[in-house]
Formats: sequence, C-alpha cells, structure tokens
Amino acid sequence: MLRRVLPLVLALGLTASACSGDPAADEPGTPTDESTAAAPTPPTPAERLGLVEGWGPTQVELERAARLVGRMSLPDLAGQVIVAEWRGTAAPVQMVRQLHLGGVIAFSDNVASTGQIRSVNATLERAVRRPWPLFLSVDQEGGIVERVKGDATRFPTFMSAGAAGDPRVTTAAHRASAAELRGLGFDVVFAPDADVTTGPGDPTIGSRSAGSDPDVVGTHVAAAVEGIEQAAVVPVLKHFPGHGSVPQDSHLTLPVQTRTRKQLAAVDLAPFVAAVEAGVPAVMVGHIDVRSIDPRVPSSMSREVVTGVLREQLGFEGLAVTDSLSMAGVQREYDAARSAVEGLRAGNDVLLMPPSPAAARAGIVRAVRTGRLPRRRLEQAAARMIALLQHSEGTPAQQRGRPPGSGRAASRALSAAAITSVAGACRGRLVGPAVTPVGDPVAVANFAGAAGAAGIEVLTRRAAPASLVTAEPAPKRAKKEKPKAFERRRKAWRAREKRRVAALARWTAAEERRLARGTRIGFSGFQDATYDGEVAVATNTPYVLGTVGAPVRLATYGDTPGAMSALVDVLLGRAGAPGRLPVEVAGVERRGC
Repeated sequence: MLRRVLPLVLALGLTASACSGDPAADEPGTPTDESTAAAPTPPTPAERLGLVEGWGPTQVELERAARLVGRMSLPDLAGQVIVAEWRGTAAPVQMVRQLHLGGVIAFSDNVASTGQIRSVNATLERAVRRPWPLFLSVDQEGGIVERVKGDATRFPTFMSAGAAGDPRVTTAAHRASAAELRGLGFDVVFAPDADVTTGPGDPTIGSRSAGSDPDVVGTHVAAAVEGIEQAAVVPVLKHFPGHGSVPQDSHLTLPVQTRTRKQLAAVDLAPFVAAVEAGVPAVMVGHIDVRSIDPRVPSSMSREVVTGVLREQLGFEGLAVTDSLSMAGVQREYDAARSAVEGLRAGNDVLLMPPSPAAARAGIVRAVRTGRLPRRRLEQAAARMIALLQHSEGTPAQQRGRPPGSGRAASRALSAAAITSVAGACRGRLVGPAVTPVGDPVAVANFAGAAGAAGIEVLTRRAAPASLVTAEPAPKRAKKEKPKAFERRRKAWRAREKRRVAALARWTAAEERRLARGTRIGFSGFQDATYDGEVAVATNTPYVLGTVGAPVRLATYGDTPGAMSALVDVLLGRAGAPGRLPVEVAGVERRGC
C-alpha cells in the first residue's frame, strides 16, 4: 500500500511557497480568527513549538522539554543542538561544558577498549550534570562500520539480515548489539541503514544495506529499529533521502541524485515511509544533491527536502539529524557557522560533527540575534532532542545493558541464517580439494584462518614478496663520474633487474601451479583459463560470485567470527545454507536454496 500511495503524494509536488520564507512559519501559534467571540486558549509550551506525539516521547515529556528549553540562555540553547567529535581517548568534559554541547559521537580513535569507553561515557554523565541525559552516540552498524571492537561482539553486515529473511532474527541481533552499547554507556546508535543499494555501482553503502528490494529493506529496518529500542537505545535511521542509488561518496564530494520524484518514491523513500509510519524516533539526513527536488543544494541543507518531504509529506515529527557536517558533501560550500544555521533552517534538530563546534555555536547565536533564525526553531530542535533522550532512558535493568561479548550467539544466528548457496549442493559436505575465498583481503584472511583451523584447505593468491615486486631505481650518473664507469653500473643494474623479473615469473608460476590443484575452469583456451577451488566463498558482498567458475559458490556477507564459524559448519556438512541473495548478481542463476 505504501508503495502505491507515496508516488501519488510526491506527484503533488512542492510549491515554492510551501517551503520558503520563515522556517518557523508553519509552526502552530495562537488562533487569529477575529470572528470568534470567546478568547482563545493559550497554547501550551509544546504546542507553541509544534511538538506532537507519535514518534516516542509522550505529550507530558514534550511539555517538560519545551519548558526546559524556554528557560535556557541563547548560547546554551545553541550548544544543545550540536553533537561533536573529539580527539583522544580521555573524556572531553571541558569541551562539552564550555560549549554546552548536546553530546558527542565516538569513533575508533576514541575507543582503546570497552572498559575505557565505558569510563569516558560515565565520566561525561557524572561531570556534566543536567536534568536530561547527554546524547552519547556511536556509529556502530556492524560489518564494515564498527567503532567499538576488542571484546565487544562483532555483528555482520546489514545485508545479512536481508539474506536471512527472518525479521525475528534481525530484531534479536540488533537488540543484542544495542544492549552491549547500552552497557558501555551509549544511548544513541547511528543505525540501521534504510538505503536501498543498486549493486556494484553503489560505492558507499553496499553491504550496509539490507538489499535492493525496498520492501525487504523496509521490513528489516523496522525489525532492527524494534530491537534497538528494546535495549533502551535510540536508533537513528539513515541516510535520508537514500544514498544507495548515487554513484558518488558524500564523504568525498556532493553526490548527484538524478532520479525523478516518482522513482525516488518507489525505491529510495519507501523504507523511510514504512519506518515513519512505524514511529521511528530519529532520522539522519544525508548530503545529496537531489535534482528533482532542490537542485545543487545538499539535502541536509534543503528546506524542500527536510521540511517539505521528510516532515510535511512523510509526516515525520521526530528528531532529524544531519550527517557529519565535516564531510566534503557539505563542507566544500558551507563553513561551520553557515552549515549549522542552514541545517536548522532546513528543519534539522541535531547538527552532527561540525568542523568547529565553537564556530557553529557562535553562528547560531548570531543568526538568532539578527533575526535570520527564529529562536522558536532553535527551541523546537533542542526540545525534540531532550524529550527523546528522557523518553529513552529505560528501566534500571535496561540502563545496565549487557556485558561485551554477550551478543555472540545472536550474531552467529544471524550469520548462519544468511549463508547463501547460489551454485552446487545446498547441504552435505561441500569441501573437496580446496576452497577459494574471494572479496575483501581482510575478510579473506579471516576466513583462511577459520578454515585452516577446521582442516579445510584454502586456496588464496598470495602476494609476491616485496623484494621481487619492487623495481630498483635506475642509476643516475654522478658528478665527475666517467662514462665507462657509469655504463658498468647501468649494466649491473640491468642484470639485477633481469634476475628480479625472472625470479618474480618463477614465483608467479609456482603460485599458479599451487592454485591449479583446484578445479580448472577453461573459457577460451589455456591462456584465458582461471583456477578456483571446488568451492568459492564471497566474504562480503556477493557480486564476485558471478565471475568465478567454482561449481559450488557461497555468500557469507561478512567476516565476523560468528560468520566464519557458521560457514565452516556449512562446508563440513554440519548445517545447510538457508539464505537467499538480497541483491541481483550478474552471472548467477540461483538466488539461494
């Protein structure tokens, strides 16, 4: 139904007047009907800010937050909507206090161990005393995006959820992951991804997406959100209005989205529509130039996108968070102050990682004092953040969370349900003479270790020694060096290079002979033949499985210990491969067993 309704909604279009002028113009105020005889009832603080229920906080919590922000000074209010990154592994207490920041986001460089990051979060909560929690967040999706490692459970990519096809397993895995994060003191996680990937042409999202079918993505997004909220952690859905169909990375440039509104409605926006209807509390807005809506303006800075589409058309009343304002997709054209002000004017509530939190805060204060940004818009943003943080505090048991490593069973269960056989047998011992892992080098190395420990021969193409690969620079004639002497040096250099090249050829030939012990697959003669083991395993995205010739081909969607353990069980015949490909793979006929 959603897929049928949304194109009709978007087809109505956005008029120039709908999203222009005063950013707070569409917020409810006092009634103005002069014909009404009775005096109108004054709006409550939450009503004055246009805050309504349906995305998490109750009306009581919204009213409380609205009263709190109404008493805050302008500089403190400006700092409250900023969530900053920091350097080092010590708690950034001074920065948060001085700028009255709403919170911080942790990255790998801030995490030395689970004990250390737990101490950082506890120190911040203890040293920065407010009547509401801090926004202590982390970018922890699982798979290739994980900031907390060490003894914390590693969870597979979100594409595993799409391959497994069981929302209950998705919910359990995300509940387990969030419970560990809660035990470390985090109350916000930037996950899951609602992006619909387009396949190999998607350079940014890839296996971070549950798949290429909007309905599949929407189903598992809802299941993931449910699991995260069960652990009393705030999920932030990303990257609105969809990053999986643009061929550029917003970390490096401003991607251009050329799809029509009808195409966006049918694919990219569909999972967000489902999530909003299900009451998702927070949505991250990416930096994308959506040509059919607001050309050449980053979506995070666009009132037409954030207020016009996300809020007015999709009906989202919750917390809107910008993607990192330090990314090239916005920073090339907007400095810290301008991106902060324009982000708020667009309809965002939280400004994530401005390149200078101090400059962003000062820019907001200046914009309010000069009338460019209504204070009411700033209060509305801060009230949404505070209300959601208070609402999501959870019970004492939820606040304690779960210890690191407690989610390993849930992680392995998701990986086991996701393993997909696209060629060859579906069950029974699959390993013959050898297995060839293909994909990310780190994932391949992790698989090789797990398979080797289980007695499975692994065929991987090893890199040649550096001494054979690295050419010796050609000699240059020294000052006053006689020509004959220089020529002798050149001759010796040529002889050494000739020996190096010959040695590299011998090494390569030996490597080919080793690989050739697998199954020989010829295409157009010996020169074009490739060699694989009898089983090929894709360890991240499955697209490579269409280019290999092994008679048995498996996809695992990750390299976590749980995924590798589950894969070994499939190879040895202890378990089947129940997953289905959540994306199209060229050259592969079967989508699963």
